[in-house]
Amino acid sequence: MLSYIEGILMEVGLLRTVIGVGGLGYQVNAPLTTIEKLPKIGDIAKLYLSEIIREDQHDLYGFLTKNERDFFELMTSKVKGIGPKIALNIMSRLSLNTLKSAIFSRDTALLSQCHGIGKKTAERIVIELGDKMDSISPALPASGIIPSDAAQDAVHALVSLGYKPAEADKCVRNGLAKIGESASSEELIKYALKS
Repeated sequence: MLSYIEGILMEVGLLRTVIGVGGLGYQVNAPLTTIEKLPKIGDIAKLYLSEIIREDQHDLYGFLTKNERDFFELMTSKVKGIGPKIALNIMSRLSLNTLKSAIFSRDTALLSQCHGIGKKTAERIVIELGDKMDSISPALPASGIIPSDAAQDAVHALVSLGYKPAEADKCVRNGLAKIGESASSEELIKYALKS
């Protein structure tokens, strides 16, 4: 079983990338939250892998952190009705920190706004993964500081204002990068509304 891949970033597409290693190009499926953080083509990239082998397919799924990979594997193995494609879609819409917060707070409304996730599937995610979240540490930003609850509050506020969950999550992540990890929810909301 493959654990990670490190090589030259050859191609980047929607929900997939190609990494060159030793003369071979490995196609790796990845969520948008990973794709948007990859280096430029020609640079070295490293992704932690989940390998899914079935009789008619052999797919690799890549993530920037082990925690994101572990969460993906939890979703696909523990939640009935969630396969790799739906899990990838969920993780493309919301960051790991937002997903963990939604599961802890039993926010099925936020989860069900992800494409392909209805209310019953959102409830299954909360029930099946609620007690397993402790095994997954928060995804640390580059600064090493764990984002505060302010980021989660800002995402929820933006969604209630009509933002799509993925858009709200991305705006808040951009705000944290621009303002700093100690930004208040009010600062993050103002930043999102201006951008």
